[in-house]
Amino acid sequence: MPRAKSKKEEPVEAESDVAMEEAPTSHQPEDEMVVDQDEDEDAGDVEDDKSDEEEEEEAQRVRLLPGSTPTAASFEFLNEGHTLGNALRYITMRNPDVEFCAYAIPHPSEAKMNVRIQTFEGTTAIQALEKGLRDLQELCNVVSEKFIGARDSFGASSP
Repeated sequence: MPRAKSKKEEPVEAESDVAMEEAPTSHQPEDEMVVDQDEDEDAGDVEDDKSDEEEEEEAQRVRLLPGSTPTAASFEFLNEGHTLGNALRYITMRNPDVEFCAYAIPHPSEAKMNVRIQTFEGTTAIQALEKGLRDLQELCNVVSEKFIGARDSFGASSP
């Protein structure tokens, strides 16, 4: 079968190009900070301030999403994925005060995981999340202790 000839694309005129200043910020390259040798002393202070801010931001890894009520809330976890999401959903659903619990990863390229919890009257979604996290931690501790015990007994029985 003969191949169809493809049209040659005409070059785009320079007038239709968008200047970098007019492009959305996501398309602009990040500015690199250039520091003169005389400014090195001042730059150290700026870097210290930035590292303090980053530590404070990293400490807040869970936040309550807008639109939440006491018995129905959505939480956003930063730098978490399916491992925590599925385990937390399973443990939280075992709580008799929880009506619904699910998790979602909004987009694979973002390091975020959302958890939705709905509870019956008498307990809040925040209390259910806290209990779920505590129960999951206790479960992990038991599994870790059992694993270490089995590993040690296996090592002792080897010739």
